[in-house]
Amino acid sequence: MQGTGTAVSSDVNLPPLPPVGGEISGRSIVDVVAEQHREIIALADRLSTAPDDRQVASVLVATLSRHLCAEEQYLYPAVRIVVPDGDRIADRELAEDQELLKSLGGLERGSDATKITESIRRHVAADAEELLPLLERMASADDLIRLGNRFEMAEEAAPTRPHPSTPATPPWNKVVDPLVGVLDKVRDAVTARKTYMRDL
Repeated sequence: MQGTGTAVSSDVNLPPLPPVGGEISGRSIVDVVAEQHREIIALADRLSTAPDDRQVASVLVATLSRHLCAEEQYLYPAVRIVVPDGDRIADRELAEDQELLKSLGGLERGSDATKITESIRRHVAADAEELLPLLERMASADDLIRLGNRFEMAEEAAPTRPHPSTPATPPWNKVVDPLVGVLDKVRDAVTARKTYMRDL
């Protein structure tokens, strides 16, 4: 049941954010994830047309690593709480994400991009066609904005490389991911690795 933006408590088990001007400000997690999906698909398309472009591969790996990390921290736990049969859906998505993270490890080393980009498209389609519409119907408008704010913060602190062996569920991923993210960002700086689409 989507709310009217006046709720003071959270159905997705999040503490309230400080109000700004009397209202919760920010973007819905649905809008944030959809925008990121468009960027990820654009990178996958670029890699498909230039499979030997290591810079595009690097940015795709970093972008997708951050994205999956943020989904594991906030999107899937919210789905578990508010979506009917949410545990099954979240478990399925987590399993698929782990396989995707494992395959991403070889992308910058010249692994076949075709199979990986197909997996990326399946991930985006599953989110867009099932998971996000369900969450948007079941969560309040305030909760969707709270989740969007936290998703964006988690993504900025997330690792820029795939780490399929680190915890994939709260609370431990919320502790481990930012620490691993710091190490990744140091390595990125030392090696001058490109990690954002704007760097291409």
